[in-house]
Amino acid sequence: MASATDVSRQIPAWEVGCNSSNGSLPVVGNEHNDASENLSQSTTGKPPRNLSCIRHCSSTAILHNPVFDGHGGTDAASFTRKNILKFIVEDSQFPSGTKKAIKSAFVKADHALADSKSVDSSSGTTALTALILGRTMLIANAGDSRAVLGKRGRAVELSKDHKPNCTSERLRIERLGGVIYDGYLDGQLSVARALGDWHIKGAEGSKSPLSAEPEFEEINLTEEDEFLIIGCDGLWDVMSSQFAVTIVRKELMIHNDPEQCSKALVKEAIRRNSCDNLTVVVVCFSPDPPPKIEMPRSHKRRSISAEGLDLLKGVLDNAI
Repeated sequence: MASATDVSRQIPAWEVGCNSSNGSLPVVGNEHNDASENLSQSTTGKPPRNLSCIRHCSSTAILHNPVFDGHGGTDAASFTRKNILKFIVEDSQFPSGTKKAIKSAFVKADHALADSKSVDSSSGTTALTALILGRTMLIANAGDSRAVLGKRGRAVELSKDHKPNCTSERLRIERLGGVIYDGYLDGQLSVARALGDWHIKGAEGSKSPLSAEPEFEEINLTEEDEFLIIGCDGLWDVMSSQFAVTIVRKELMIHNDPEQCSKALVKEAIRRNSCDNLTVVVVCFSPDPPPKIEMPRSHKRRSISAEGLDLLKGVLDNAI
């Protein structure tokens, strides 16, 4: 695992741990594509070796850290994992227009799934990517995986779960002629956005209620931002974002190991009877464990009055 450094530096490094169960897919060991290998690498601020990473200039490092949660088999998730980074960096708008490049890459991956003879048309996947460029973090999400920032013990959600019953998604679905049965899009899918699933989308180029376009959240990392949790819905179905942040922060204060943190979250989700795929990635932004949060001491001294003591004694005597 690579060492981490302070987020205020120009070229940061990150310490990352991931754990998965039942088939959802994070970025895993040493699967580099041609696009990332052809870009120059630097040992300064080298990102973890178990993550797909690239550099596009001498002053900004990029960490690309996605999670894919497949359904209808693993075809779509595996295909997207292998190709999404290539689609991003080969886009003409990258890196000057990163959001546009990522959006285009999601759509391109979606169409490639339709054209690939090796992918079943009923296979689909959610996709959540986190790109860290210097001190800027860009989250792109299509589906119900979730990215949560740990900010000095407070959970900050950086993505929205794209469920069909979500008001904005329901209105979009109904506007495009889709229907929702018992929380499922067209009675078949529990997410409102996904790549693949061409048995639902129909012909390429047609407007479909099932969208592959991601929604974005962009933030500038500060000293208060301690770590990022990325997990598929199997985690968030059984615990809140705040509970997950509390667990990770407590674990980091004990052993400062993000991999153990991700394992702890998966173990807790299983203990809570999660019945879905489980993938969790924890990204730490500092080499040091989170500091203990000191609660401000009150300058007021509180004591019970003699009258209060007599009243309490009377209540206790009557209770006896």
